[in-house]
Parts: sequence; C-alpha cells; structure tokens
Amino acid sequence: MKQPRAWQKMLSGRRLDLLDPTPVDIEIGDIAHGLAFVARWNGQTEGDYAYSVAEHSLLVERLYTRLTPGAPAKWKLAALLHDAPEYVIGDMISPVKAAVGPGYDELDKRLAAAIHIRFGLPAAIPAQVKRQIKKADRISAWMEATQIAGFSRQEADKFFGHPDPALIEGLPILLRPPMEARAEYTARHSALLDDMG
Repeated sequence: MKQPRAWQKMLSGRRLDLLDPTPVDIEIGDIAHGLAFVARWNGQTEGDYAYSVAEHSLLVERLYTRLTPGAPAKWKLAALLHDAPEYVIGDMISPVKAAVGPGYDELDKRLAAAIHIRFGLPAAIPAQVKRQIKKADRISAWMEATQIAGFSRQEADKFFGHPDPALIEGLPILLRPPMEARAEYTARHSALLDDMG
C-alpha cells in the first residue's frame, strides 16, 4: 500500500518531512511567511486583519524579555520561535489539541527540535527557560483575549491568570497586513541571531 505523503513543499523550495524534519530543511523565510498567515484564535478576533502567530510570537518575545531582564539572546530567540512549528501544522486552539491527543504534541516537539538546532539552540529548551516563555505566552493570551477576542477580564483571569499591569504597559496588540508581520518577524530573528554572535 502506498504511504501517504508526509512532506510539504515550502516557498523556499525545501521539502519539509513532517514525520522526520531535519534542520537543513528549515528556513526562516518559510517560518515567517507561514506564521504571518496563520490566525490565532481560529480567526475569531476583531479588526480588519487576523491576529497572526507571527504577531503573537513577537509579543511573547517582548514579554519574555520583560519577565527575565538580562536574558541571553538565545533564550529571547527561543521565545520568538516558541510557536514556530505552527508554520506548517497551524495554530490549533487548546480544545482541539486536547481532542487530537498526544500525536499533535509529538509532531510539535519533533518540528521544534529541528527548528532549534537550525538556529543554534539546543533541541530541548531548559525547563526554567521554557516555564518563563510559557508565562509570557499566557500573558500574551490574556492580552489578546481581552483586547481582540471578546473575553471579559474575569473570563481571561480564569483561563490565563491576571498579569502584572507593569509587564504589559505600553505593549500593543497589533493587527497588521501579513507582509508587515512577516517583515518584522524576520528582522527580529536576524537581530537576535546577530546578538548571539
């Protein structure tokens, strides 16, 4: 019986095997482009543009930087890339992830490891760093939920926890055309790689 195709052709020309991803098939242009066109909240957000995973990732990296002043550039890069696998597997909302089960999580982990290695990070991010990135992710989710996804503050507090107002001060939720989000994501990635030396 013929095996189903498990690779995706990327705009860079690479063929990314989803079951066995390798770092040589990972390109930042593909990641930035894909994430700029993947909508958070299944597109159920206010505004003229979907709130993209690229925008979310930029916000999470900013929040992580505020949570951990003095963090090295490599962990800021890990924060920027925290949802990078979604450039090929999409952004599934938590209820769907729960319904799909552990298969989704394994696919996400394999892709994340290849992405990390491609950009000079360890395949698995240290637990303490991962916890801080997750904290930034939850703060971002609270901001998105209350500003563009129709949640009351009470609902958002219940699901994501109430953030310290000082952490989110001056950080806007941006709804931009995908090409603008892609350009900023690519530029931030490049700046962090330069900082890593």
